[in-house]
Amino acid sequence: MIKRAKSIFLSLLILTLLLPSVALADAIEGEVIVTLGEDLTSEQKQTVLDDMGVKESEVEIIYVSNQEEHQYLGEYVNAQTIGTRAISSSKITLAGSGDGIVVDTNNIYWVSEGMYANALITAGVEDAEVYVTAPFSVSGTGALTGLIKAYEEVTEQEIPEEQKQIANEEIVKTSELGESIGVDEATELMNQIKEEIANNPVESEDDLRELIRRLAEQLGVTLTDQELDGLVSLFMRMQNLDINWENVKDQISKVRENLDDILSSEETRNFIDRVLGFFSSIIDSIRGWFSS
Repeated sequence: MIKRAKSIFLSLLILTLLLPSVALADAIEGEVIVTLGEDLTSEQKQTVLDDMGVKESEVEIIYVSNQEEHQYLGEYVNAQTIGTRAISSSKITLAGSGDGIVVDTNNIYWVSEGMYANALITAGVEDAEVYVTAPFSVSGTGALTGLIKAYEEVTEQEIPEEQKQIANEEIVKTSELGESIGVDEATELMNQIKEEIANNPVESEDDLRELIRRLAEQLGVTLTDQELDGLVSLFMRMQNLDINWENVKDQISKVRENLDDILSSEETRNFIDRVLGFFSSIIDSIRGWFSS
């Protein structure tokens, strides 16, 4: 439950940017698609499939190459981070209408759960359970590329190249910003920028720059000139795409409501009580050592 709450919280990073949703063609709830890194050995491939809980003969499999990773991320991520082999893999299970996106990961160190969800939402994807994994610790960029590629396959519609690029750029910029000011702060800043644009459309680059600067100050964070320039450039490009900003605002509200429901649930409260009790016992033990 807590893992799910974490995933939904991280998804707040991106469940705030909606381009027109891709029609699901003949896709049905429960349909599963697997993406595999092209450079997995036979043994690694089987390990990944076992981890996903699927059999090769029972699911559709799409392969992702390292060349594709560099194609979509090479402009925003250094070559060392992307690497020379496509290893990370993913499983997408289509969920029911209104269920939203939930992401879980294993052995992925660079791309967060929220970043994967961000790519999917920016690409117009909704309502899916995503599991990203690898046989050992990897950056996860291959799965990021594969998630979008897989959804193109299941919807039988091609996602515009510029839309893919915007999705990847936002993921990278948000991740880098998180390293500087903190993940929560970067997430909230991105959300508030989108909410402000939804309520009061920005007409000029100078207005957008002032908006971002003001919101960052309200959050108590300081952006470097480079970070500010990067965000201005990103959101100016977003405004040139066909984004329904009213839907953006609605999605932010819905995700926040979902997060409140999860955190206020009895199961979550009981878990937190157990954790607090555990640490309280440790503190009592430490006090006992010093008093003796």
